[in-house]
Amino acid sequence: MAMNADDKLTVIIPSFNEENNIEQCLQSVSWADEILVVDSYSNDRTLDIARKYTDRILQHEYIHSAAQKNWTIPQAKYGWILLVDCDEIVTDKLRNEIRELLRENPVCDGYWIYRHNYVFGKRIKYTDWGADRVLRLFRRDLGRYDEKRVHAEILLENTGTLKSRLVHYSINDMASWVAKVNRYSTWKAEDKFERQTRLPVLHLLFRPPLRFLKDFILRFGILDGWRGFLIAAMASYAELITAAKLTQMTYEKKRQE
Repeated sequence: MAMNADDKLTVIIPSFNEENNIEQCLQSVSWADEILVVDSYSNDRTLDIARKYTDRILQHEYIHSAAQKNWTIPQAKYGWILLVDCDEIVTDKLRNEIRELLRENPVCDGYWIYRHNYVFGKRIKYTDWGADRVLRLFRRDLGRYDEKRVHAEILLENTGTLKSRLVHYSINDMASWVAKVNRYSTWKAEDKFERQTRLPVLHLLFRPPLRFLKDFILRFGILDGWRGFLIAAMASYAELITAAKLTQMTYEKKRQE
């Protein structure tokens, strides 16, 4: 029996200057009924590469991840969305599981997918990175991200979980990792500031070392070796600068009052 538009799949891929990653991502989703790339005005070869795989390329000014995705989702042709980042790959097992699921008329409105996260070429098995999951397969007309600058997630209640995993080549160099933590800490601090979250100065002293202890010891990051140490250290650093930025925002607001 032929699938109607509500049973077919659009893969959405957000991009910005991803010439080093996007081709392997596109190759891994070439089986989809539609590939929709939403680009934030790349100035490298990203669009040239994308045109080899799809003629549905939209450009839109990037505000934050949730806003970009929410703008794109209604423009998909088909009833199911699979959202994949440029540094992710859909494995053959995941492809087959998704295709079979859509043929069987899914009972849920969205599905969580676990990820194999790679840091400097090796899969991370411990810390929270080893149990990382994201809600990426969902019905187009129901799935929308909550409006947060960072770590936004699809807001759905009727969800399931797939067995197969995405492959996520998360970190390949320290410079981009540090830059990412800096960006995300700013966005997280802004989200907290707008929600009128006020953190005590003691947060600056105790939260970072506790986060390191949690990831490296309690979540067995030590078993991932030096990569596990870096993950715990960078998580601790992120806690520190997020708290520092929020403290600065709070102090500046008080000065203006």
